[in-house]
Amino acid sequence: MILPAPLLTQLRTIQGFDEASFLAAHEQDAVTSVRLHPVKGTNIDIKGTPIPWCEDGRYLPSRPVFTLDPAYHGGAYYVQEASSMFLSHVWKNVVDDTNNLRVLDLCAAPGGKSTLLASLLKPESLLISNEVIRSRASILEENMVRWGYSNTWVTCNDPRDFTKLDGYFDVIVIDAPCSGSGLFRKDIKALQNWTQDNVALCRGRQERILADVWTSLKEGGIIIYATCSFSQEEDEQVLDWVADEFDARTISVPVSDNWGIVETASPRKGMKGYRFFPGKINGEGFFIAAFQKQDAANTLKSPRVKAPDMTKVAQQTAPLLAPKDWQYIEWSKDMFSAICAPHLSDWQLLQKALYFRKAGLNIGSPAAKEWLPDHAIALSIDANSAIPAIHVNKDQALQFLKREDFGTPENEKGWRMVKFNNLGLGWVKCLGNRSNNYLPKHWRIRMEIPDEEVL
Repeated sequence: MILPAPLLTQLRTIQGFDEASFLAAHEQDAVTSVRLHPVKGTNIDIKGTPIPWCEDGRYLPSRPVFTLDPAYHGGAYYVQEASSMFLSHVWKNVVDDTNNLRVLDLCAAPGGKSTLLASLLKPESLLISNEVIRSRASILEENMVRWGYSNTWVTCNDPRDFTKLDGYFDVIVIDAPCSGSGLFRKDIKALQNWTQDNVALCRGRQERILADVWTSLKEGGIIIYATCSFSQEEDEQVLDWVADEFDARTISVPVSDNWGIVETASPRKGMKGYRFFPGKINGEGFFIAAFQKQDAANTLKSPRVKAPDMTKVAQQTAPLLAPKDWQYIEWSKDMFSAICAPHLSDWQLLQKALYFRKAGLNIGSPAAKEWLPDHAIALSIDANSAIPAIHVNKDQALQFLKREDFGTPENEKGWRMVKFNNLGLGWVKCLGNRSNNYLPKHWRIRMEIPDEEVL
């Protein structure tokens, strides 16, 4: 791999850079790693070694075909780059989660950091996962549905839209759009498109994003800023810009000497950051920093909320959901979601400012004589464990996921959840001598399944 000469020249001036190990690492394949779901991941056997800075992270010895693993489709794990899992360690060391938090993952697609945050948050807290690009927002929504938490909502908004939410968020995570130099091993396009002009363009975009969301952060709130760039212009120099423009206090994070992570400081203001060099760590290039807002912030008042009468919806959907303090909202005509009751005021406030793709748990819609359950319930950790299920082996699971006949039991009638190793995959409606597969068409497996994979 021929790396850009201007980038290497810059890297030679950066603390902790070891050119020999860096170049050697870029002659090797990227590392494959996954992060286990803290609830769903307990039933699967992942043969991997632990990632030291993330309790649920695992390095895999090789990259399998994840599409052919039903556990992946059931949300038992998320395929995530190991370096970016350091967010877990940062969170545990800088965020006080004893109170109910309002958290924004601003540039969230495809969902790696949002699914990680969802695993860390308490049920009473609320995560808003946002992506401005609509096609990427669809991927984000799908991954958040697969992860299965009802206190995670998905929006599709420009960062400037959050200026309407003065002092609302306790924590904002910004995995900023960047030049991508840390991902050369995984993304050849990032290598081909890298230029110094693009670095400068990205820095301007990063500063605009930070400025746009600053007012929506509470006084004392925390921003966790990350890039997958090695360039100081997008990392330490952005931190200096934050310190110049706002009253922000840097936050240090404890790091083990054995991890190979390089602690840095911005040149003028001494804002702390943490850089990941391939060759020093077992992962890709990454930079992350945390800082706290010190200047005063206005605080939005939560509206007085009168809960709508959803008695009929509650009665019809009670067999589908685990017992909980649910509140029901109507998305559009006859399309409903269940949210945690304490989040109703958040819904009333946020829906006026943001465009939502997902709020809470989509539960479906009423039909003439029954309730049509949404696919999201099958993947939710809040699904009722008493829902009638059809338990399938790997071969049957893959056939179901291709929307093909997998041999449902005869004489079964009614809605059944399809489960693999007790992981919900979706719904079928049994009609006695046949069944209808209700897996959403855009979720189906499109690749051919090799014979040796069908066991």
